[in-house]
Amino acid sequence: MSARNQPRSQGGRPRDSRVDGAIASAVLELLTEVGYAHLTMCEVAARAGVGKAAIYRRHATKQEMIFDVLTPGQFLAVAPDHGSLRADLAAVLAEIADSMTSPPPGTIPGLLADIHADSALLNRFDAKYLGAQRRTLTEILDRAVARGELTTRPDPAILNALLVGPIFAWLFLLSGPLDQLPALLDAVLALTSAGASAAPDDSGSEVVT
Repeated sequence: MSARNQPRSQGGRPRDSRVDGAIASAVLELLTEVGYAHLTMCEVAARAGVGKAAIYRRHATKQEMIFDVLTPGQFLAVAPDHGSLRADLAAVLAEIADSMTSPPPGTIPGLLADIHADSALLNRFDAKYLGAQRRTLTEILDRAVARGELTTRPDPAILNALLVGPIFAWLFLLSGPLDQLPALLDAVLALTSAGASAAPDDSGSEVVT
């Protein structure tokens, strides 16, 4: 594992959670005030009232710092279990939408571009965010099969794309209004729930629901 992939809190004295909180607050404030492209580590240090060394002990780059602030814990750490495929997919869809709408405007497109230019950060993004979605959907689909809602499990990666794609397109490509996002989520949920239930099994026949 490369040094960039090692947890930066290893060794030395324990990290001060107050400093972590001050840095996180400064990042969120500056993202709102100056935007992703213009935010600098120096500005974060000044706003947080800490030295730059304190930031670099925690984050190797500006991009890593912002990523860590926006994803402080494991995304979808526990797979939702509400008793039905539709209810579980609704919970996942809500979490995905919240993760895209909570950061200040302009943050997600800029961060995603930088993540894909940094292999170490891309690996963390996949493990902490994308991989979490696939694992969660796999568990949800397996439970749906066990309950008899599905006779075969659809490809979790394809279902993941069907959930994420419309939200991303609405927010960042089409600049759709936020007040219409709930209607979009309802439409995506209806289509993905029906599509998963009607997914063909290995013999090519359709699942009877």
